[in-house]
Amino acid sequence: MFDTVLVANRGEIACRVIRTLREMGIRSLAIFTEEDRGARHVQLADEAVLVPSYLDIPAIVAIKADAVHPGYGFLSENVDFARACAAAGIVFIGPPVAAIEAMGDKIRAKEHVSARGVPVIPGAGTSEMTDAELIAAAENVGFPLLIKPSAGGGGKGMVAVSVISELPEALASARRIATKAFGDDTLLLERLVTVPRHIEVQVLADSHGRVIHLGERECSLQRRHQKIIEEAPSALLDEATRQRIGEAACEVARSVDYVGAGTVEFLVSDENPGEFFFMEMNTRLQVEHPVTELVTGVDLVEWQLRIAAGEPLTLNPRLRGHAVEARLYAEDPAAGFLPSAGEILALHEPTGVRVDSSLKPGLVVGTSYDPMLAKIIAWAPTRAEALARLDGALAETSVLGIRTNLAFLRALVTDPEVRAGRLHTGLIESLLPFQDEAPDAAAHAALEHLQLVSRQTAGPWGAADGWRLGDSGLRYGRGRPTQPTSTAETVTVELDGVVTTFRWARGPGEVWLSRDGAVHQFATPSREQRLAAHRASLGRVAGAVSPEVRSAMPGTVVSVSARTGDVVEAGQPLLAIEAMKMEHTMLASVAGTVTVEVAEGDQVRVDQVVAVIHPHEGEAA
Repeated sequence: MFDTVLVANRGEIACRVIRTLREMGIRSLAIFTEEDRGARHVQLADEAVLVPSYLDIPAIVAIKADAVHPGYGFLSENVDFARACAAAGIVFIGPPVAAIEAMGDKIRAKEHVSARGVPVIPGAGTSEMTDAELIAAAENVGFPLLIKPSAGGGGKGMVAVSVISELPEALASARRIATKAFGDDTLLLERLVTVPRHIEVQVLADSHGRVIHLGERECSLQRRHQKIIEEAPSALLDEATRQRIGEAACEVARSVDYVGAGTVEFLVSDENPGEFFFMEMNTRLQVEHPVTELVTGVDLVEWQLRIAAGEPLTLNPRLRGHAVEARLYAEDPAAGFLPSAGEILALHEPTGVRVDSSLKPGLVVGTSYDPMLAKIIAWAPTRAEALARLDGALAETSVLGIRTNLAFLRALVTDPEVRAGRLHTGLIESLLPFQDEAPDAAAHAALEHLQLVSRQTAGPWGAADGWRLGDSGLRYGRGRPTQPTSTAETVTVELDGVVTTFRWARGPGEVWLSRDGAVHQFATPSREQRLAAHRASLGRVAGAVSPEVRSAMPGTVVSVSARTGDVVEAGQPLLAIEAMKMEHTMLASVAGTVTVEVAEGDQVRVDQVVAVIHPHEGEAA
């Protein structure tokens, strides 16, 4: 077994791998960038080394270690990295280079497994095909169809297209994202199965020729092709289909002489569960691997290490009970799931369930990396019990300082369709738009109590919070709260006989409250900020649209489609901003002549003015 393993990743997966290394008595080496200097995985590792980037292959392989665990994303499926590790005498904890190459190209992978009798979805695309050629081929593929980066994964760059007129713009956007995320802009088109379910099979293969599967995972609850809730096993499959799809996955692995842990993904028709189609093979550990670990009792990272060290597989796993995982993202569902950034002011993670997390108080969440912050995973003897346990854990969770999808996750796991197991990849879209729970009387009472405590602490004239003497301006119910109390973490109010406890935190010009997974963010502006806002509103016609186009999220300007002096129409695309692997298009707020305030490559803040529209004569602004 290895003495030292380098973990070439960050976030919750780096923390999770380090945990198993510690349990096995193996020394862990982490890497970090300047932005991640204070990250949790850096603190957990036995040693950490600064690198220019998580994609800097020469810098990473120069670090002395016996083996490297790539986690998922970043370099986990990068052939050049696997080769560089071998050249440096470092064991790559993953499959052989030939297997990564065969499965890394989705087009070649489909051709390869089809020849072995594994069913595949109709599609088209090669590395040489231009956008025009792909558009021509689309007629044979049929609509609706899906654009997929050939070298990609994790849903990045995938776009659904329902009619051919949408294809040119969608192809251009997908190529930009594919180039930035994977360094390869090759795209393929694939028939979009109606009412599809996304089911994947976990496989393990050793270097002695044995290949096994550890059951399937249901990953149908997705948005923008990004998984949100996963579970094992699937409620859709009967035992006969489970055996057939498991054997098909093993055949895919055998076809490329696979070694290590991998996942074979299938599309299964909800209308015909016995019919499944190969989509792709992920030649790495998956984000959702914990649900498989909980229903089999197998530590997949441990077996990745054992297989990489040459040990034979001795497992004969059996499925036990049910497990469900929820992904906690730094995003705002009520604002169209735009990425969120900021400092974690306060944190409470649930007990009694598994939590794979990168969070800690004081952590600054930026926009350079994937928005996933943590995973909360619950196991129980039955699916209904597992969902209920997960809901309770989500209600117990509190992350204050940034917007997350926590309340949305609770709404999702309690949805009647989800509880009934009637899942498909379009279900989440049918539940949108999502609205945050409005703060109730108890929340307003808690806020007023905290503001009062703040004023008392600072003295009558020391709190620059804009609070008016003798009147908070808040109205919160029939009666006033009875003896509100607060600690550094919680505030409790009793209103009309009902006792409510919130977790709370204070940030610059704001107060955060959370209860049962719902989070409320209250602005507490200073006197200067209130005056500035008042002056900005003077002279504005009531109900008029602002001529300023402001960034809806922090990120990087990746394309600018309008130039200063152009005449634009309301709703016309002006530029695109990318953050956390998501691209968001900013539109003209009104018709007029535009002044563009940013350029491609610029970093922008949330609410930053990126363009100004000078309305046409006679039009309100």
